[in-house]
Amino acid sequence: MKKYEIMYILKASLDDAARKAEVDKLHGVFLSNGGKILDVNEWGLREFAYPIKKEVKGYYVVIKIEADNVALKEFDRLTRFDNNVLRTLVTVDHQ
Repeated sequence: MKKYEIMYILKASLDDAARKAEVDKLHGVFLSNGGKILDVNEWGLREFAYPIKKEVKGYYVVIKIEADNVALKEFDRLTRFDNNVLRTLVTVDHQ
């Protein structure tokens, strides 16, 4: 399994309970597919340089994981259809 760093941005309008549920759901994708979450870093609410899907702010979360392609494809599929996720970025962690 490879190590990856994933950043995703959630809608700023989510309350704390809804945000926590969304984060748990997204992290559960990796855990249910045999992956490991190595680190979670919540950057919090930040303004965008330009609007994304008509939103001007978002809640940033950066995670480091160890997973296979199946988990990544499932994460990508779910985030594309999830209206609470504004943007994702997956990079290979070379550390």
